[in-house]
Amino acid sequence: MAKLYFYYSAMNAGKSTTLLQADFNYRERGMETMLWTAAHDDRSGAGTIGSRIALSAPAHAYDDSVDLFRAVGEELKKRSLDCILVDEAQFLSQRHVLELCEVADSLSIPVLCYGLRTDFQGKLFPGSAALLALADSLVELKAVCECGRKATMNLRVDADGHAVAAGAQTEIGGNDRYVALCRKHFFERLRESEARQLSLGLARR
Repeated sequence: MAKLYFYYSAMNAGKSTTLLQADFNYRERGMETMLWTAAHDDRSGAGTIGSRIALSAPAHAYDDSVDLFRAVGEELKKRSLDCILVDEAQFLSQRHVLELCEVADSLSIPVLCYGLRTDFQGKLFPGSAALLALADSLVELKAVCECGRKATMNLRVDADGHAVAAGAQTEIGGNDRYVALCRKHFFERLRESEARQLSLGLARR
């Protein structure tokens, strides 16, 4: 029976690299794959999965208008498929995840999803929450904090390296960047940011 897999981690754990390696392994054995990524994530180019080590591959793009089960079914009319690989899976909707469940259960095609578990405020992304609830297999990929411990949190920082504690859950291509930290240092940096904002506010009075 085909399964739905969720490979999750903090930032910079090599999720996209791992996906592209899995894709290569399937294709090296003469098998057919179908790659997907979030339509609004165009950091590597529209419809492209890119990794930090300069590997990339073209992919189909999903957004709220896409029915993944139907799209896979249409692709099956053209060629056989042995695996579906989904990057930036945190941006899936619950409906998308249910459609991927149907791909595994009804079409007997394994689905491998790769994404973040939580956002910069420590909250679950909708897609990640659905995958944690419904995936057959959960696999944590390891990222490393600056202290050497396992990183499980994603801290958003501004251009000066200060923690950002508020804002939209998704921000692609903005001026902020992200740092993978263990839980201890994630909350320490947030408290430091709150103290800094307070002192700046008092200084302006």
